[in-house]
Amino acid sequence: MFDKSTWIRLPRNVVVGHGVLPETLKAVEELHLTGRPLVVSSPTPYEVAGSRVVAQFADAGYDPDEIIIEEASFDAVQAVIAHAEEVDTGFLLGVGGGKAIDITKMAADHLGKGFVSVPTAASHDGIVSGRGSVPEGDTRHSVAAEPPLAVVADTEILAQAPWRLTTAGCADIISNYTAVRDWELAHRLKNVPYSEYAGALSQMTAEMLVENADSIKRNLEESSWIVVKALVSSGV
Repeated sequence: MFDKSTWIRLPRNVVVGHGVLPETLKAVEELHLTGRPLVVSSPTPYEVAGSRVVAQFADAGYDPDEIIIEEASFDAVQAVIAHAEEVDTGFLLGVGGGKAIDITKMAADHLGKGFVSVPTAASHDGIVSGRGSVPEGDTRHSVAAEPPLAVVADTEILAQAPWRLTTAGCADIISNYTAVRDWELAHRLKNVPYSEYAGALSQMTAEMLVENADSIKRNLEESSWIVVKALVSSGV
């Protein structure tokens, strides 16, 4: 008797390209999210993009609120949760790199609220995934969290991020080669459930990046375009 099932949660809107940050409001409105938006960011990403996102929603009459986090920690998650409850947040937007987005998705998961990802660096596939990563002492916890309902990735902004963050994104994607092999081995030796679909998608994403390696260069917006598209494919 066949009894397998799966539940795949994908972003409804993925907006990627040059100068798309002003499309954040439209991407959110198409989701029919209601209530007061809370923009979660860290200091530098807020200056680069967060303040502009707040202004978009303010101009549209949404009365947005904001919170700036200094570090990725479980205390920061609790701070965002407490702030969101205090101001009666309707949905959350994480604007920044891994720190802001991971904290936002974990808070959104706890609150049961919608979450929109607005990355300012193409550094890892957490910009679209349903897991958050938080350091604690000498360890790092990977926690199930709310995946984004939408992703707005402005390649003009991503191209201005420190080069080391873009190369980190490349490494994250290339690591799919060994991750898939490890998964296959675990399936063969320990009967760990294996998804051929997810494995093939991860493999394809890594191959796509390697095939375009010559186009990935410092301060080149096309590089951000290639890397962020691969991260989106890898993260889902």
